[in-house]
Amino acid sequence: MSLLDTAISKIGGLDNAAMARARKRLDNLTKPQGSLGRLEELAKQITGITGKENPPLKDKVIVTMAGDHGITEEKVSAYPKEVTPQMVYNFLSGGAAINVLARQAGARVVVVDMGVATKIQAQQFNSSMVQGLRFKDCKIGLGTKNFAKGAAMTKEEAILSIEKGIAVFEEEFRKGLDILGTGDMGIGNTTPSAAIISVISGKPVDKIAGRGTGLNDTGLLHKIAVIKKGIKINKPNPRDAIDVLAKVGGFEIGGLTGVILAGAAHRVPVVIDGFISTAAAMLAVKLAPKSKDFLISSHCSAENGHKCALEYMGMRPLLDLNMRLGEGTGAALAMSLAESAIRIMTEMATFDSAGVAKKNK
Repeated sequence: MSLLDTAISKIGGLDNAAMARARKRLDNLTKPQGSLGRLEELAKQITGITGKENPPLKDKVIVTMAGDHGITEEKVSAYPKEVTPQMVYNFLSGGAAINVLARQAGARVVVVDMGVATKIQAQQFNSSMVQGLRFKDCKIGLGTKNFAKGAAMTKEEAILSIEKGIAVFEEEFRKGLDILGTGDMGIGNTTPSAAIISVISGKPVDKIAGRGTGLNDTGLLHKIAVIKKGIKINKPNPRDAIDVLAKVGGFEIGGLTGVILAGAAHRVPVVIDGFISTAAAMLAVKLAPKSKDFLISSHCSAENGHKCALEYMGMRPLLDLNMRLGEGTGAALAMSLAESAIRIMTEMATFDSAGVAKKNK
């Protein structure tokens, strides 16, 4: 079996017995039943994912995958593609938003080059200067091709991108990984993400595509037209995730798809970030429907189609902060909520242990 097939074959369902025990404990804590709302739901889900009554969330990892996109030739972004490697260096020096929020959450950041259009000189950074940061070179190519003129990548490259994502997860899992967050970096990557979400959901591009890094009205209309053109030229099959990824996707989106599948295979909670991560999640769920149970939506992005994508997936985000940065920033914030949920379940006193009278019958 291939690495991809093996990962998919290992994905099971939630542990219903563990969830029932979690629900019973939550209902007996010193509070009105259900009064901590989504925190209780989150604790129950994490228990079902891990199968553990006291799930450890000590080792937190955020995988931020980077790649460039040929579609930027069509002027669909407010920023030049040179920003992608510049931001990767910013990650490596510890100065980006994801570094700050990951430090606050107690998470280590793994920066992965899936297809940046230049060689990343990571050796110039002293890793000891940025605690918990790792860089991995998984480059498939110097960016994807322009999908307004043909397929973004070959089918073989699409599968390879997913399998490289699986391999990244496997390596981090061996080092210790209790909860995973996904993140991205790639100028122009809201364009392939919008294409993926539109194709799989069947919703019109006009409702999915947004302003990305800050397009004006004219730029947005142009971006929508480019996406429509790319879909018309390539005719991706909405029932075939590999075909969609190959024709209108990105290397980092494929990598995140693999990370998500591997997380589900190992029964690790996967906290997905915003618009780009959700596009990857849609591909993962298309490949392995059971993987959806292992996903936690961190936040609702300000990007147009993210709400539509989450509704299509039947997912409710934990936060809505009008964010649209990516990098894994929303996932880092939500990890703190996940840890709070588990602490509530495991550390609060019960009515019996605290000697507190229960609700009148």
